[in-house]
Amino acid sequence: MATPHISAEPGDFAPAVLMPGDPKRDERIAHQLMEDARLVTDVRGMLGFTGTHRGRPLSVMGSGMGQPSASIYVTELFQFYGVERVIRVGTTGGIASHVKVGDVIVATGAHTDSAMNQGRIPGINFSSVASFELAAAAMAAAGADHRVHVGPIVSKDHFYLVVPGQVEALAAYGVLGVDMEAAAMYATAAEFGKQALTVLTVSDHLLDGSADMTSEERETRFGTALELAVAAAFC
Repeated sequence: MATPHISAEPGDFAPAVLMPGDPKRDERIAHQLMEDARLVTDVRGMLGFTGTHRGRPLSVMGSGMGQPSASIYVTELFQFYGVERVIRVGTTGGIASHVKVGDVIVATGAHTDSAMNQGRIPGINFSSVASFELAAAAMAAAGADHRVHVGPIVSKDHFYLVVPGQVEALAAYGVLGVDMEAAAMYATAAEFGKQALTVLTVSDHLLDGSADMTSEERETRFGTALELAVAAAFC
């Protein structure tokens, strides 16, 4: 049964889905993790693959950029395809001073400047938080790796807009990094009683002036984040 944005049939998706933003990264991850990866959807060029990793079923699908796009795919996966957990694997701009380019962030929560979650519960500012079980599994897999950080991020609607003083204030409140999808994904998981987690590689830093990753590095230096995401998928 196809949905408006996914052309797969019932049973085509595994209970756990890894979700990068870029469909090209999605395809790369699928073939890296699964020798038997098969394409199950390609609507609007947003690819989805299913196969097995170490004998266990696993799917990988892109989300596109931004909270509206991500929420569409996550909703359809949860509501129509029996998916139980979605783990976002992506990149982030670092904010906290102790977070460095190349480090990994396991995002336990996501503040946002978006209106995506404002109407969910009348009179309530919804708190977007990750599944504790998935976050704990990812951190257990990280062990004592000092390059892995756990804590809140912020999901922003604008990529280029700069609000004076905002990043500095976020840093002062312990925010580790910024992405564009996690807050809506966490809220959607809560809506359907499912699980979600975001694991991000720091590709640049908004405050310390570190050299940004090249476009090639953004596609290849996500090994640690991917390892932690797989651990969460199979916990």
